[in-house]
Amino acid sequence: MLFILNLGMNNLSISGNIRNKIRISFLLLSLVMAGCKGHTVTPEKPPVTHSPTDTLFAKGADVSWLTQMEASGYKFYDTTGQQKDCLQILKEKGINAIRLRAWVNPVNGWCGTADVLNKAIRAKQAGFKIMIDFHYSDTWADPAHQTKPAVWANASTSALIDSVYQYTFNVLTLLKSNGIVPQWVQIGNETNNGMLWPDGMASTHIDTFAQMINAGYTAAKAVDSSIQVIVHISNGYDNSLFRWVFDGLQSNGAHWDIIGMSLYPDADTWQSLDNECLSNMQDMVSRYGKKIMICEVWMSMTDSLASRSFLSDIINKVKSLPNQMGLGVFYWEPECYNNWQGYGKGAFNNQGMPTTALNAFEQ
Repeated sequence: MLFILNLGMNNLSISGNIRNKIRISFLLLSLVMAGCKGHTVTPEKPPVTHSPTDTLFAKGADVSWLTQMEASGYKFYDTTGQQKDCLQILKEKGINAIRLRAWVNPVNGWCGTADVLNKAIRAKQAGFKIMIDFHYSDTWADPAHQTKPAVWANASTSALIDSVYQYTFNVLTLLKSNGIVPQWVQIGNETNNGMLWPDGMASTHIDTFAQMINAGYTAAKAVDSSIQVIVHISNGYDNSLFRWVFDGLQSNGAHWDIIGMSLYPDADTWQSLDNECLSNMQDMVSRYGKKIMICEVWMSMTDSLASRSFLSDIINKVKSLPNQMGLGVFYWEPECYNNWQGYGKGAFNNQGMPTTALNAFEQ
């Protein structure tokens, strides 16, 4: 097995109760991993599954940096100045779903399997629906970077496909053993040109990219058939990009449940980009019959009123899709403030309190 699970618990801030749960779950997962060894993925059409009957419209937040921020001394306050758990503040602002990125073996452990489990347990206990965003990398995967995890670096293409299956299956099995079945799972992050380059680069190996998507899809459904699988592309306004990616996946037999989008406008462009994004969403629904999720949005925190207007508008546009084909909108890392990691597009001010931007999720 190419995937080596590194929980890295000594590097993370985890309560004793959760640490014990992780240790117990790791023993269970070790048995599962042993049972999966040698599994060969056959990316054939998986069994037909039905969407969950839950009609929740996701008003979500990606808070993947949260535990690292807390370990660095960051604190969070509601609009009255009362210190609270960040998740509680987000819940009070109307957020009902949490998105968490998953890296394979990251430096220092943040966003690795143990950290994802820690945050997922907290989110589940707080009553949130959960999305897991698999990057299939040790670090950021996005349109410019789709770097293989170090432990997969020398793998053959067939072994890479198998590793996508096994890693996805193992992480989701660990979550399920802790009572957490994610509502949604992304197979790759902003895969505009595929994933796990160069093997899964869509512009040169669209067939391999499709097999990787199927490996993740099949693994998620094997853990729980209710999990909805997302293929996520950036630039939600770019219809030609979306047609190119999803036509290619469809013609190569890939399977997915939801088309995911990112949308990053600024105060001068949000109205035009929202309109273009709506046209693209409508075309995706018509062309592929798939539901839509806006997996990432943000805007500069320097203009929270414009950000609120943008968020309200894109939420309403997603809701306007026919037959409840629009599933939700997730803000990417709203909890960031004081230029955390150089990121200036959060939705908390420099006193650690939510800005008016988040009021859009209360509607």
